Amino acid sequence: MHKKKRVNSGKSAVVEWPTVVLIGACYAAWVGAAIFFWPDYPLLAVIVLGIVLAMQSSLMHEASHGHPTRKCWVNELLVGLPIGLVYPYRRFKSLHLRHHADERLTDPFDDPESYYKALWHHRQLPAALKWVLAVNNTMAGRFILGPWLGSAGFLATDAKLLLEGDKAVRRAWLLHGAGLAIVLPVIQFGFGIPLWLYVLGPVWLGQSLISVRTFAEHQWSERPDGRTIIVERSPFALLFLNNNLHLVHHKSPNVAWYKLPGLFREKREQWVAMNDGYVFPGYFALFRAYALKAKEPVVHPVLRRTREHGRAFAPRIRAHNLSGMGTAPVPAEPPKE
Repeated sequence: MHKKKRVNSGKSAVVEWPTVVLIGACYAAWVGAAIFFWPDYPLLAVIVLGIVLAMQSSLMHEASHGHPTRKCWVNELLVGLPIGLVYPYRRFKSLHLRHHADERLTDPFDDPESYYKALWHHRQLPAALKWVLAVNNTMAGRFILGPWLGSAGFLATDAKLLLEGDKAVRRAWLLHGAGLAIVLPVIQFGFGIPLWLYVLGPVWLGQSLISVRTFAEHQWSERPDGRTIIVERSPFALLFLNNNLHLVHHKSPNVAWYKLPGLFREKREQWVAMNDGYVFPGYFALFRAYALKAKEPVVHPVLRRTREHGRAFAPRIRAHNLSGMGTAPVPAEPPKE
């Protein structure tokens, strides 16, 4: 009898080494900047650490889409050390993957990363908060205020979910707490950086740098493909892991970051036509146009104009809007891997 050849798809053995190397370099830079720069060049250390935290955020995003290995627990282990302090990896992953339902992009409730507010909900907000949200819709405002609004909204909402007994959220925060038990003493005692300064310096700067990317990633369009931007060239491309080509990522969410530019170059005209020309040559063009001018209104121009029956802010299914615009009702947590 002839033995049947065993077919091996190779999927379980695939490791994307460029991403693995980048993860190692990210954590090495975190340690190196603190040890070699902080004692003699504290300002330089703060800047480098901020860039490192932005990179780690991009790597968390990459891991949430199944990179650099086929094992979810390995990816979580590689990027889950919370050097950015605020967002538990599992919470980030859960909310971000919901955002990838393109037919619901920009919906104030169904898209966890939408910056738009429902008209009826916006009318209930205090005047001061309405002003803050309007400023946050400028590029300068997003850079300065975005991290504080996003972090505060996220922490408040997750605290409520914890009090309500959400098991998935509790599990995510327990893992995050275990990571913080390692990270916080290293920062305070190993690096000698006061925790308050680490928050006001690297953590704030890291989230602000990411806000450059997220500022204009999505806009309302009748067509889902017209809602996602393409920024063709950027010196921040590596820091953002090529998510400046955001439409390409949304249409190919499982493709590794280093393959996105090739996909874009192969069919540039088709990509541009696909998103109805929602294209900018670079982030500097966005800055010139919208540094002090709101690119989008706070209130969604079409969706959720009036309160809908059954769409109240049900605490049991409430989840944070990662954009910093508050909370949004979403489906219950998906099963864990």
